[in-house]
Amino acid sequence: MTSERPSISVFFPAYNDAGTIGSLVITAFHVLPELTDDYEVIVVNDGSSDYTAQVLDDLATKYPRFRPIHHPKNRGYGGALRTGFASATKDLVFYTDGDAQYDPNELRDLYQVLTPEVDIVNGYKIARSDPLHRKIIGRIYHHGVKFLFGFKLRDVDCDFRLIRRNVFDVVNLESDSGTICLELVKKLQDAGFNFAEVPVHHYHRTYGKSQFFNFPRLWRTLIQLLQLWWKLVILGKHLKEQAARQRALGRDVG
Repeated sequence: MTSERPSISVFFPAYNDAGTIGSLVITAFHVLPELTDDYEVIVVNDGSSDYTAQVLDDLATKYPRFRPIHHPKNRGYGGALRTGFASATKDLVFYTDGDAQYDPNELRDLYQVLTPEVDIVNGYKIARSDPLHRKIIGRIYHHGVKFLFGFKLRDVDCDFRLIRRNVFDVVNLESDSGTICLELVKKLQDAGFNFAEVPVHHYHRTYGKSQFFNFPRLWRTLIQLLQLWWKLVILGKHLKEQAARQRALGRDVG
C-alpha cells in the first residue's frame, strides 16, 4: 500500500554549532520515519570556524538522506535560511536552529496540527530558557515588532516552523540578517496564508554563543529592523509582487 503522507525536508542553519548539530541531525532521522516515507535532512553550515564542517561531512558518510551545504563565508542567519529553503525539495519544510535550544522531537506536535487548511505551523515558547538580560531584550523586541509589523502570532521569534514548501512560489525572501524571521512571517501573513500555533519547549544553550541577541549587535539589529519596517509596512512593494504571483498560480487573491 502506497503512503500518501507528504514528504518532508528538515534543515538546520548552523554557525559554530559543532557541539550540538550532530545530535539534532540524528534526532531528525529518528523522528522522520514516523511521519513520512520520503524525507531528507539538510544542514546549512554558514561559514563556521569551529569543527562543524567535519561533523557534517562525517554524518554524510553514515546517512544517505543527509545533505550538508557549506557556505565558504558567513552569509548571516538570513542567508543560511534562504539557502535552506531554496535547497529543500519535499512537500513540507521544517527548520530550527543548530544550537539545540529546540528539540526536533517536537516536530511531531507540529505535524499533528497540519490540516489541509493550514499552511504554516509555528511554535511558541512555553518558557524562555535564557539569561535574564536576553529575556528582557526578547520581551521588548517581541512587543516592539508585534506593534510595528502588525503580527498576529504570539511568538514571532520562535524559529521552530513547519511550512508548506509551495508558499515560496508566492513569498520571496531577501534578508541576510536575523530579521529574516520578521520578513518571513510578515510576507506569509500578508499573502493570506493560514497559521496554526503549537507550544514547544525552549532549552538552555549548552554550546557556543548567541549570534543575534547580544549587546554589540543590538544597534545593528535595530537599524535592520527599521529598514525592514519601512520596506514592508510603509512601501509595501511585496504586496503587488505576491498578488501577481498568486494570480499566476490561479489562487484567489481576494
